Amino acid sequence: MITGKQFKIPQLIGLAIGITLLTPVLAADFITPTPWSTVVSSDLSRLMPQDELKPLLAGDTEFLSLYRQHMSAQQRGVVLIIPDWQHLPTDNDGINFLRTQLNDLGYATLAMTVPDIDWQAVPTEAENPQSKPANSNQTESDNNDDSPTTPPAKPVHVEAIAQISNAIIDNYKLNLIARFNALYQSALNEDGKIVVIAQGASAAVLLEHYAQYPSTNIDAFISLSSYLPNSQRNQQLNATISTISPPLLDIYYSVDNPDLLLSVADRKRWVKRHSKYDYRQRELFGLRSEPQQHERLTKEVDGFLRRLF
Repeated sequence: MITGKQFKIPQLIGLAIGITLLTPVLAADFITPTPWSTVVSSDLSRLMPQDELKPLLAGDTEFLSLYRQHMSAQQRGVVLIIPDWQHLPTDNDGINFLRTQLNDLGYATLAMTVPDIDWQAVPTEAENPQSKPANSNQTESDNNDDSPTTPPAKPVHVEAIAQISNAIIDNYKLNLIARFNALYQSALNEDGKIVVIAQGASAAVLLEHYAQYPSTNIDAFISLSSYLPNSQRNQQLNATISTISPPLLDIYYSVDNPDLLLSVADRKRWVKRHSKYDYRQRELFGLRSEPQQHERLTKEVDGFLRRLF
């Protein structure tokens, strides 16, 4: 015999399914992803030896650096290591090898984490005059006109499309220099010379910075595959390199950024024109991740520094 309760259970199940199907599906709230630099600092804090971690402060922003003391009888100086943008100071591209091997050659090393890239950075009105209307009087008359039509925009001739906008590069440069100044102040507590080893886009923006004669004095600058991901600005970098005051070692690889490989000859021409006699350019063959290239990179850096001091 079937009771009344057995009839109610299927009905309740059907009612629940109907309510679920009729309920509108709500979109999930957007969650801002964790900044890349925060993830990097968290990983380094968890994986690196605690005695190497050295937090620094650039304005109101705290960032992490890795410090290793010299392991020779006499300290020759301190090396400030700045990796390429969105790269770690522990990457297997020569940076980490220098960070650990230069200690045996008499240098303390201080490697910093680079800031995030603001891919939404936009130029200011002074840098982007095309954002303003071409004729303000015409704009005012259009606002007073009740007709919905708008005048056609004037055609703009584009000669070249930059890979990365100047606004993005300038924003990264501003944040990087703030961190670099904090790193430099920490290096003043060390004995000996102050040497900067920078890589990629980070090296390029620092070269632009030192071309403007900043107050931070360094004894040598070593550039590893320096380039800017902007065609016009990268071409200007070739002349900028020859105007910085510190001695410069310009290292690149045979398998490197195409724009950089096209620029190495032009850099020599500008160095000759501006008579920068403390400029050296070296090419390393093979991939930058090969152990043999790490050894040769260290010998080139050490040889360049021994000729200077």
